[in-house]
Amino acid sequence: MSRVYILGGAQTDFARNMTREGLALFDLFQEVLLTGMEQVEISARELEVGHVGNFVGDLYNGQAHLGGFFSHADSGFVGMPASRHEAACASGSMALLAAMADIESGRYRTAAVLGIELMRSVTGDALVEHLRPAAWADKEAVDTPLVWPALFDRIRQQYADQYDLPDEALVAIAKKNFSNAQRNPYAQTRAWQMTEEHFGDDEQLNPRVYGGIRRHDCGQITDGAVVLFLANAATAAEYAKKHNRSLASLPYIKGWGHRTSYLALEPKLSRADEERRSGSVLFPHLQQTFQDALRRADMLNIHAVDGLEVHDCFNMTEYLAVDHCGLTPPGRSWQAILSGKTQMDGCLPINASGGLMGLGHPVGATGVRMVLDAYRQTTGTANDCQIEGAKNIQTLNVGGSLTTAVSFVVGVDG
Repeated sequence: MSRVYILGGAQTDFARNMTREGLALFDLFQEVLLTGMEQVEISARELEVGHVGNFVGDLYNGQAHLGGFFSHADSGFVGMPASRHEAACASGSMALLAAMADIESGRYRTAAVLGIELMRSVTGDALVEHLRPAAWADKEAVDTPLVWPALFDRIRQQYADQYDLPDEALVAIAKKNFSNAQRNPYAQTRAWQMTEEHFGDDEQLNPRVYGGIRRHDCGQITDGAVVLFLANAATAAEYAKKHNRSLASLPYIKGWGHRTSYLALEPKLSRADEERRSGSVLFPHLQQTFQDALRRADMLNIHAVDGLEVHDCFNMTEYLAVDHCGLTPPGRSWQAILSGKTQMDGCLPINASGGLMGLGHPVGATGVRMVLDAYRQTTGTANDCQIEGAKNIQTLNVGGSLTTAVSFVVGVDG
């Protein structure tokens, strides 16, 4: 791989409700872009291509064609090629992959990657219905508006049937992520006051959503935008020199993985009995995504990284990420979780940011946000969320019922 460096970026406060502030999708776009450019000290004319990750601006905001927003945000972008990318909750990662390809091919030296979603602009009923297209809309969970709780509860049931799935392991994930979010100044839930009862079976404090899934098993739909600025090695070296930094201090994308499986969930679960008896993981393409990223980063296994930022739209999603990344044998994620290995002081901290559960999940921005947090960790600028000594961070961003899976390894030399 040709090296693709990360010069920096910015994100908005995920606790904000843009509609209540009288702001629209463009306001969110412009705010994060201009903030990022100011913080990174880069101008519009230094950025040669733009990529936007967005899932459902068409439905939530009545707005598509988001690449055209760059020129409105700063006239220096007029004429810059830009495009929008969609893969449900992995939309931001698609934008990143496209920007990397642009730089690696030599077409462009620099890129702006912006992930964005404004989702709190509609009623609750419309909010959940607008998320349906990430599944097979007219074939899956058609008997309930709660498509995603239904599908991830189905995954939870499969784990419980096929392996051992202690409830306390899922509760431990939720507690960890909400606790980590308390230290994150961008987190939607940072001011929430949580007690033990919020993670129990109290129908007032933690009501049942669908099946075995309760309120605090779920990620937080929110408004948010994130921007990253990428550069090839020569341009990154010029940038580092200009800002009195060494090139070695800039993180780069060491490896990536991208796999796509069936749109519908059931075919992904319906593997042959012989394959199940072999002790393989539940979703082989998810395991391959992790492995592809590590292989391209020239890393032997998951123990070569210092932390993970993984998709936790539900605590069940993080649970399955633990065994698919290789930290435990298939179905034994609870062993790592209950032993504390995934805590901030464990051997592999997961979601130091608070994840989707604590930090928030503006769908099209999540993949970009994970890489921004990886940048912060590997530059030692994650403040109270910092993993001590972090040099390499791996991400896992998924779209739909694990249909699209993308992983990046971000790190520095040394």
